[in-house]
Amino acid sequence: TIPSCAKAPEPRGEHYFAESFDRDTLDGWVMSIAKKEDTDEDIAKYDGKWAVEEMRDSKLPGDKGLVLKSRAKHHAISAQLLRPFAFTTKPLIVQYEVNFQSGIDCGGAYVKLLTQTPDLDLAQFVDKTPYTIMFGPDKCGEDYKLHFIFRHKNPKTGEVEEKHAKKPDADLRTYYTDKKTHLYTLVLNPDNSFEVLVDQTVVNSGNLLTDMTPAPEDWDERAKVQDPDAAKDEDAPAQIADEAAVKPEGWLDDEPEYIGDPDALKPDDWDEDMDGEWEAPQVPNPKCESAPGCGEWKRPMVDNPNYKGKWKPPMIDNPNYQGVWKPRKIPNPAFFEDLQPFRMSAFNAVGLELWSMTSDIFFDNFFITDDRNTADRWATEGWALKKSAESAAEPGLATQMLSAAEERPWLWVVYVLTVALPVVLIIVFCCTGKSSKQHFCSDPWLLQPWVRLISVVGQHRRVGELLFFFFFFSKKKKQTKKKSFINTNQAVRHYITDVEHFRSAVTTQLNSSVVYQERAEQLLREQDSGGLLRTA
Repeated sequence: TIPSCAKAPEPRGEHYFAESFDRDTLDGWVMSIAKKEDTDEDIAKYDGKWAVEEMRDSKLPGDKGLVLKSRAKHHAISAQLLRPFAFTTKPLIVQYEVNFQSGIDCGGAYVKLLTQTPDLDLAQFVDKTPYTIMFGPDKCGEDYKLHFIFRHKNPKTGEVEEKHAKKPDADLRTYYTDKKTHLYTLVLNPDNSFEVLVDQTVVNSGNLLTDMTPAPEDWDERAKVQDPDAAKDEDAPAQIADEAAVKPEGWLDDEPEYIGDPDALKPDDWDEDMDGEWEAPQVPNPKCESAPGCGEWKRPMVDNPNYKGKWKPPMIDNPNYQGVWKPRKIPNPAFFEDLQPFRMSAFNAVGLELWSMTSDIFFDNFFITDDRNTADRWATEGWALKKSAESAAEPGLATQMLSAAEERPWLWVVYVLTVALPVVLIIVFCCTGKSSKQHFCSDPWLLQPWVRLISVVGQHRRVGELLFFFFFFSKKKKQTKKKSFINTNQAVRHYITDVEHFRSAVTTQLNSSVVYQERAEQLLREQDSGGLLRTA
């Protein structure tokens, strides 16, 4: 069922935060009035605008969300949880929706789960405000990221380190460019495992104990270096004069290639004091027209057999090579063993602290819980409705095909094979050959299954389904006289390489017209394209 209007999802079960913005208000949210440190004064303020509104091209009337309205500004907004989340024996599930309505050039759409501290002031929320977890999409240029960062505190030294999850193997580009609403979910489990999902599909997973340690900046891991003592070979030009060339006979060495135009006259208003000495414009020397050339003769240039290309010093063993760096083992005064990194600092607020060069980023349906089923129900009542509405409003097959072909011109070949070729084959068959084929082509009833088959292809919404029909035509190999409909389809495939085979197959079909008629009547009784696929 395609939803016609929005219905706010209702939180059921245990949860710590739920916000759908369908009350058309920012009640409970606090916009930062702080300034960012170490930044130019004119852009230091968190003065980016926020609004609660529908998406510009909303497919679900009445559905509203939080929209980042300004570009090239700092934005910060946050809200308190119903109660603090403590990492004990239950998992953490964080999920929310993002739609890059205008695409995204450079900017983030990630959330921060703000650490519970006595001095937390949401009105002073800035980039340095302590957070426990940062999660969500971020992009600049062609660098597509999906952050999952947690902050870990050393109980001995009190220092806090940021731990970054490995980069997802999945291609994230589509989520930033398709202008659709996507659901981002983070799941942390007490056994230290984690999952990152987009649209309820896992794109990254791992264990919180996995981490990378950077090497010192001055460590030399180069096994080979350029030889600093190597001397550059004598320069040999890429081309040299052809010593075997001979000056053509009749070459006019003393004649210039161009001379002053003898028919030119000095203008009457020429002022030599102001304009200088007048010279006639240059024209080709007429004496050179019948000669092989004029002026100083020079030998033509040819490739130099001694040319060695651009010189590079040879590579030698690096005298400073120290091997692949590994930290030297010494007693660590700050050593502690934490086998439960899941037990992070409690958090009691969720916030968006963002800089973006693109405006109109749409956020919706924030949800934080410790129960996976509760989160799934929230997603079903919120994001799933958006997805259904957006899918129903997608452009038709023709528009999708043209758009796809603009990016991938080779698709035109597929289109010709899957749509145009069957039509051409029918026309050729109907317009050539014997009277029996003319009878077949002149009878609209007999042509009905072909017409319907092509129309069903045209009604399919996705290119993938269209390619199924191409597969059906090109790969169907079994041929039997009792199933003349299959014979006819088989003939379409073989017509490309054997016209007579095609005609023979159709003639066979005509000879068993009773079977064909029963088969065609069964096809015509089907009311949907899925039925046609099952029958075929």
